[in-house]
Amino acid sequence: MPKDTSIRSVLIIGSGPIIIGQACEFDYSGSQAALSLKEEGITVSIINSNPATIMTDKVIGDHVYLRPLSVDSIEEILQEHIASSDLPKIDAVLPTMGGQTALNLCKEAEERGVWEKYGVKVVGVDVDAIEKTENRESFRQLMVDIGVGVAESKIANSFLEGKEAAQLIGFPLVIRPSYTLGGSGGGFVHKKEEFDAALKRGLEASPTHEVLVEKAVLGWKEYELELLRDSNDNVIIICSIENFDPMGIHTGDSITVAPAMTLSDRCYQDMRNQAIKMMRAIGNFAGGCNVQFSVNPADDSIIAIEINPRVSRSSALASKATGYPIAKIAAKLAIGYNLDEIENQITKTTSAYFEPTLDYVIVKIPRWNFDKFKGANKELGLQMKSVGEVMAIGRTFIEALQKACQSLEINRAGLGADGRQVRNIEEIMDGLEHASWNRLFLIKDAMTMGVPLESIRKVTKIDKWFLNQIQELVALEIELKRYSLNNIPQDFFFTLKQKGFSDIQIAWLLGNVTEDEVYDRRKALGINRVYKMVDTCAAEFPAQTPYYYSSFDEENESIPSENKKVIVLGSGPNRIGQGIEFDYSCVHGLLAAKESGFEAIMVNCNPETVSTDFNMADKLYFEPVFWEHVREIIELEKPVGVIVQLGGQTALKMAEKLTQIGVKIIGTSFENMDIAEDRGRFSDLLKELNIPYPKYGVAENAEEAIVVANEVGYPVLVRPSYVLGGQGMSIVINDEDLEKAVVKLLGDLPGNRVLIDHFLDRAEEAESDSISDGDDVHIVGMMEHIEPAGIHSGDSFAVLPTFSLPETVTKAMEEYSIKIAKALDVRGLLNIQFAIKDEKVYVIEANPRASRTVPFIAKAYDVPYINIAAKIMLGVAKLKDFTIVRKLKGYAIKEPVFSYDKFPEVQKELGPEMKSTGEAIRFIKDLEDPYFRKLYKDKSMYLSK
Repeated sequence: MPKDTSIRSVLIIGSGPIIIGQACEFDYSGSQAALSLKEEGITVSIINSNPATIMTDKVIGDHVYLRPLSVDSIEEILQEHIASSDLPKIDAVLPTMGGQTALNLCKEAEERGVWEKYGVKVVGVDVDAIEKTENRESFRQLMVDIGVGVAESKIANSFLEGKEAAQLIGFPLVIRPSYTLGGSGGGFVHKKEEFDAALKRGLEASPTHEVLVEKAVLGWKEYELELLRDSNDNVIIICSIENFDPMGIHTGDSITVAPAMTLSDRCYQDMRNQAIKMMRAIGNFAGGCNVQFSVNPADDSIIAIEINPRVSRSSALASKATGYPIAKIAAKLAIGYNLDEIENQITKTTSAYFEPTLDYVIVKIPRWNFDKFKGANKELGLQMKSVGEVMAIGRTFIEALQKACQSLEINRAGLGADGRQVRNIEEIMDGLEHASWNRLFLIKDAMTMGVPLESIRKVTKIDKWFLNQIQELVALEIELKRYSLNNIPQDFFFTLKQKGFSDIQIAWLLGNVTEDEVYDRRKALGINRVYKMVDTCAAEFPAQTPYYYSSFDEENESIPSENKKVIVLGSGPNRIGQGIEFDYSCVHGLLAAKESGFEAIMVNCNPETVSTDFNMADKLYFEPVFWEHVREIIELEKPVGVIVQLGGQTALKMAEKLTQIGVKIIGTSFENMDIAEDRGRFSDLLKELNIPYPKYGVAENAEEAIVVANEVGYPVLVRPSYVLGGQGMSIVINDEDLEKAVVKLLGDLPGNRVLIDHFLDRAEEAESDSISDGDDVHIVGMMEHIEPAGIHSGDSFAVLPTFSLPETVTKAMEEYSIKIAKALDVRGLLNIQFAIKDEKVYVIEANPRASRTVPFIAKAYDVPYINIAAKIMLGVAKLKDFTIVRKLKGYAIKEPVFSYDKFPEVQKELGPEMKSTGEAIRFIKDLEDPYFRKLYKDKSMYLSK
């Protein structure tokens, strides 16, 4: 059936701020869906309160509404579109792109009669299908009716029903609340004594106070299938995904592998048939769907866990894994097209009615931030705790696994072999039994120490095939230690690289050689990385998409052009302190480079983001933002320069090495960025410029730190150089606390210097963002924090423009911003943090790069600031070439959003280390707004050390 021509204007509901369990994979899906509908000539409106994402940018939607995600907001938008002659009436709503938040909103609006009242059609999902899949009892009954196996379970709406269910089924049990996301409120109960507390938590977490009490199939294998279905009932399987971790760990916290590695063909066919049957049974809808199964390793029997009639975390992964743009196609199916009527986005010559075939392996590893949640229960279970993820592509599972470890940004050079292994056997065995963020590394450590593979399998329940693969790395390491660098046989060296070993791992295993020496020796032996295309059809048809991954093989499929090109380095996995705002900046960097006549090349490893969409850059390398990989891409492509300013600390950390090998840094030079990053040198610069700053000193050990602290005066702020999101920062008030803080810091970040500042107690905090072109400086925006100094800027409510600072203070902030921009010869962006005490302005720090706040200010003022900054960095424009008109009426408030509900045992306290996972934007007319007044009243409540 061709598209429904009655749909001319569609509202897409976004997912709101980033929280644990609902991250930027939905912004990726929503952005892709919006662009897909615009291709069809449809007007797209977007509601989403998240200012940090590209989804809420004018390059994505025709009408973007940065409003709280509520039915009232939706109704206001529908009314505005009817009342205004400039706006088209909204004909349809697409709720499947915004995660659980959007589905729940859609359902609530349906119950309140909003869609019917305004004549809006719900597309992409049947509202009944949401009910069938989210209501645990309806889902269980439906599975029984269609003959699909499910675990034994009972529904409970009260304590009494819950206890009766537990008695009937027996322990271990799993509690699954209805209508929640990321496993919120769910958990395993191994014994009777734990049951009451777990049941209470589940009943409270469910908006309908309903839980499913289910037999726990711990140790069974877990699989997912990603499907697409059209209104003609054609169904295709896009991808099979296998969880490396067995049942018992939320799939968002599991290492996952695509395609499935240990699934027998008979079991796969059975799973396929059941998934198709399930999808057809949940209602008449067209779009994407994710189905989760569990398989008993003893006899291959299958049970269904759940079905999600929307795009999901896994569909973002499956899109990047296969190159098949699920959200883009799902949006077209939602407006009536059938699969065989849509062009295949990869080959451009065949239809979208095909199932991708992979001739490579994908590994996803989650990224956790337990260090930000002091006292958190670090054991993984049914409730998701990771804040981001990385994906890696290799020819084999083990190569992809090592590349994923290199992508994580936790200072690992691969899977072990980097001097950071654990050698305490009790700690290792405990970590194998109680899975946490490091279990993968502990498996390797256990094997290195000679723990038998069967013992590891028994305690972890991880399939033997995966363990054998890791055991092979241990054997290769033992073999390597027989050689020195100059006598490693060429074929053995080649094998090591095929198994994903980085040059720095090989250097560590050999001892007494450097990474560069290994690199040079490898090049001398002719062992070079080649690049393969992600073509989704195992090279059966020629692919048109410039989307690559590296491996060690014969043929290189990435042929560099003669164009002048720039490489944009991405920000790696989402984590606290470095989130989606840097992806927003990278996308604008790519667009600006393309508009300026450059070939724009992206390097990144985050599957959730828009910057890693295959049609965003001219060429995408889905690779770790890890020195060895970046270096070889640069050698192949020979760009005119590399942009490091837009990818947060991840990209910035590469600037020194790039400069050393003669690669041009586009924008501010490494030397000048380094002055800002090195706390000591920066304070010396402020002294020269006659700009006030808190008294400080630098220490390399605890003894020196105590001397410095007594000189500058307590309380002091202790912090390392070269970190993001306030990592490791703390406020201390005496020698004893200082010693502990410094010893811990230098243990976590060896070789770092510690800066000790006098902490300006009860000072106000503010910040400025600016753009400099070397001649002129433009103040992008100045924000005043509601909370006092001492709470990280990312955790503060911040108001644009400033609301209570006297003019003398804002003038000083502007003057210092211009002075610093000129002294550092900034080309591009600069963020400066200020503390104000007794109307005197002190500079705390300066960051010559994209910041967390620039996307927020760009949305609030409706000015494409990153695009302007990128063109200035590229040298194709000056500030005077742009006419900048700010459009904000009243004030915009940046609201931090926390995920403390995932860690009920953690105290909500705020200090210099960032803890928020995302942010929202809220517009107010004036300072009499009751919302603002309440914020101002509570401003110091959570301040801690």
